[in-house]
Amino acid sequence: MYGNDIYQKNFTVEDRLPMHVDFPRLRKGRVGGQFWSVYVDCPEESDKYDDSVYLKSVHDTFQQIDLVQRLIQRYPDTLVGALTAADVKMNFARQPGKISSLMGIEGLHQIGNSASILRAYYNLGVRYATLTHFCHNKYADSEHPAKPLHGGLSDAGRDLVHEMNRIGMMVDISHTSADTQRDALKTSRAPVIFSHSNAFTVCKHTRNAPDDVLNMLKANGGVIMVTFLPGYVNLSGNATLSDVADHIQYIGNLIGYKHVGIGSDFDGMSGVPTGLEDVSHYPDLIQELANRGIGAEDLKNVMGRNILRVLSEVETIAAKMSKRTKPLQDYIQPR
Repeated sequence: MYGNDIYQKNFTVEDRLPMHVDFPRLRKGRVGGQFWSVYVDCPEESDKYDDSVYLKSVHDTFQQIDLVQRLIQRYPDTLVGALTAADVKMNFARQPGKISSLMGIEGLHQIGNSASILRAYYNLGVRYATLTHFCHNKYADSEHPAKPLHGGLSDAGRDLVHEMNRIGMMVDISHTSADTQRDALKTSRAPVIFSHSNAFTVCKHTRNAPDDVLNMLKANGGVIMVTFLPGYVNLSGNATLSDVADHIQYIGNLIGYKHVGIGSDFDGMSGVPTGLEDVSHYPDLIQELANRGIGAEDLKNVMGRNILRVLSEVETIAAKMSKRTKPLQDYIQPR
């Protein structure tokens, strides 16, 4: 939509942008931190898995990372960078009103079959990686297309999950098949996240997590961030704020409010639930949850403590693993 051009006249701290997110509405929504998705589409030949297919994906990902970094640099009174859970907490305490900005990639097609590129992204600030998007890859099966390639994680995928654990990058299993989710939760040595998914029992869409996976997530110590994308909220096409609250409450009751958060997917979807039209309506969702009797401590967990806890635990495990585990190497074919 913007062609990576952040110097347009309406890209200011006061102007409104066409979709769901801009600085005035972020302030109204009381947002103190967020992950910027440095997302790029699956490649056109997504059913081929050799390195050459992913060159544009890697190229575009580096551009997206640079874009986020330039946004932070251009708007220092509004945005502040963060690499760790401690950074976010410190920013919140010392720079109230600023938005801690972290990054994540959505799909391992973005690493071009290379653990080296994964590490390069980490060094540039990426702190979670979704194992798939709407395409399978060398490492894991996506929820879409429905026909599996590996039946979950491949052997290379298990190795890469361990490498993500070693460097301190959160493993994200949104967009993956249920079998990939189960494999990742069995494989990961650190807590795992769903960055934007819902409860399958509440809305029977295959992008949502079934109860057995949610119970595995609890045992793993991870968190599922509930998304607002209407088709994953209910199947009627008429999703509302109350329906989103139903997902949060269902998950909280099933596995505990230490394992659920908010992962809206604003600006990543066209439609929105009634009552959650943009980021300014986050307080309305929290009020709805409070009206249902969910306590203050649970609400604080949902609003951000849970994802920060997971990030902190991922960092702690990485510090231990990096002392005893060698980096995963890429094998380069002789030329």
